[in-house]
Amino acid sequence: MRNRHRSSRYGRYSGGPDPLAPPVDLAEALDAVAENVMSGYSPEQAMREFLRRGGRNQRGLDDLARKVHQRRRDLLRKHRLDGTIQEVKELLEKALREERNQFLRDARMDPMDRQFREMQLDSLPTSPAAAVTELADYDWQSDTARQHYEQIKDLLGREMLDQRFAGMKQALENATDEDRQAVAEMLSDLNDLLDKHARGEDTPEDFEEFMAKHGDQFPENPQDVDELIDALAQRSAAAQRMMRSMTQEQRDELMSLSAQAFGSPELMSQLERLDASLQALRPGEDWTGSEQFDGDQGLGLGDGTGVLQDLADLDSLAEQLSQSYSGSTLSDLDIEALSRQLGDDAAVSARTLAELEKAMQDSGYLRRGTDGDLKLSPRAMRKLGQSLLRDAAGRISGRQGRRDTRLAGAAGEQTGSSRAWEFGDVEPWDVTRTVTNAIGRTAAAGQDPVKGLRIHVQDIEVRETEARTQAAVVLLVDTSYSMALNNRWVPMKRTALALHQLLSTRFRGDRLELITFGRYAQRMDIGELTSLPAWHEQGTNLHHGLLLAGRFFRQHPNMQPVLLVVTDGEPTAHLMTHGEAWFSYPPDRETLTTTVTELDKVTRQGAEITFFRLGDDPGLVRFVQAMAQRAGGRVVAPDPEDLGAAVVGEFLRNRYADPVWDTDWD
Repeated sequence: MRNRHRSSRYGRYSGGPDPLAPPVDLAEALDAVAENVMSGYSPEQAMREFLRRGGRNQRGLDDLARKVHQRRRDLLRKHRLDGTIQEVKELLEKALREERNQFLRDARMDPMDRQFREMQLDSLPTSPAAAVTELADYDWQSDTARQHYEQIKDLLGREMLDQRFAGMKQALENATDEDRQAVAEMLSDLNDLLDKHARGEDTPEDFEEFMAKHGDQFPENPQDVDELIDALAQRSAAAQRMMRSMTQEQRDELMSLSAQAFGSPELMSQLERLDASLQALRPGEDWTGSEQFDGDQGLGLGDGTGVLQDLADLDSLAEQLSQSYSGSTLSDLDIEALSRQLGDDAAVSARTLAELEKAMQDSGYLRRGTDGDLKLSPRAMRKLGQSLLRDAAGRISGRQGRRDTRLAGAAGEQTGSSRAWEFGDVEPWDVTRTVTNAIGRTAAAGQDPVKGLRIHVQDIEVRETEARTQAAVVLLVDTSYSMALNNRWVPMKRTALALHQLLSTRFRGDRLELITFGRYAQRMDIGELTSLPAWHEQGTNLHHGLLLAGRFFRQHPNMQPVLLVVTDGEPTAHLMTHGEAWFSYPPDRETLTTTVTELDKVTRQGAEITFFRLGDDPGLVRFVQAMAQRAGGRVVAPDPEDLGAAVVGEFLRNRYADPVWDTDWD
């Protein structure tokens, strides 16, 4: 049996997204979206903001939109629409020059005939269209001049066709009479097909028959009659817009010249019939628009129509990139049009953004709520918490000069001894004892441990730990308007997320309560706090916050109470006996008294209390210091960006006498 060899060729991949391209960076997208959510955006708005802005190595929609607008401006500034008229003028001047030269060369020419012809040429109208029309019956003496004049009619025919069928100008260059007849036959058949379609009488076989006969003149390769009509209508509408973009004088010139196309009015009759059919079949196209061109590069009718199509493409892309219409998604982007107008790099950027948008939802980071709006999912909250916790741990390690180590004692404090592993144990292995046991067992069995050592379950020993007291932790965060006004709103939320992640993953036995206090205090879960918008609310009701904290501690009487208070202002509100909040600035005596009274109650519950003071207002400094001294607590005054590290570090200080941290808490 003969072997068959298959040859392979290598080239640039063109079948869609690059299969070797790196995956989209969801981590960067999630961080950006979450940061915007914490700043007050809805998740939907935050996602749109990231897509508009882009990432570190990723162009966003705004950048692509700027390039679209720049290309549109460049097209209008570069071109003018009298290219065909100028080309006709040049050919006409060549024809007249050659004809006059022939008068001089032909010594046998009758002097009276020469004088008459010279007067006829000298008296031609200044309008190229009128001059071409007047010369229609002129008997040219120069063959070269006659050829230039015939080129005018040929040029006009090719330009008129190129307006409706891209590429016709080049395809029909040096065309024969048979070629022109084939075009005339195609136009007639096309108009007949469109008429049948308008009446609802056409069949798929009619389209297939038409394409079998004339398909080589349609490089778009339409698959059915609707695709054919779409392509033709877009081009025809662009041709109409081009005519309306010309001056009245230019339009008049071209309309007069069009009668000379291919030396017969039949072409224009067929094209007018085609335009009318297309406008009736696709009235939604822009048939009436116009543009203002002010460049110095003349465009022929076909090229000008192509530029008008480009402008329509760019307008459509601008709308798609704006994502401002109802139900818009990046899957609406016409990647092919973007590549055609801005190049492959722009198409890759747009495709990557669309993949990011889809991946964010498919990955579970964003999900639709019952109200239809996008929300950060619990998975996204965990991922974000991991990132913020790593950042806090890194800041702690860097600030205190500590070496990164694995967080120990999550299940209790080590005693220094070990014991055999039992099912259900989560304590860390004693590696030295485990390996020693394996070596001893292997040697006792008469085997050489050097040649191969296997650890069996009975070899494993774990480090013994003492039970660790569980903690009931309350994080009280100030949500008065001054927090947002002084750029402390987002750091406050980042702090809550980091602490929530720490307790959720490393201190699962502890309980965390998040309490916000503005005019009133309220309990919140981490999702509510993360998406909490900044509002203009007067009041710092620490009294109400301490009241809710004390209630939480009483619900967990067997846990060590830990209270962490983040605030940037003195108390300016308190709850009255009927439950309404009383506000006063500067703080009145009753507000301070009720707040101190509630602090004393929390202190008597044995709470370890730390105040995190944001700001250097003298009144705030005095108040916080006095409260901490009264409760036997501490005051920490971090920069807002270090708040997360300060709170996490303080929590760990309360949990361990000699704490160690880990920057890999995920």
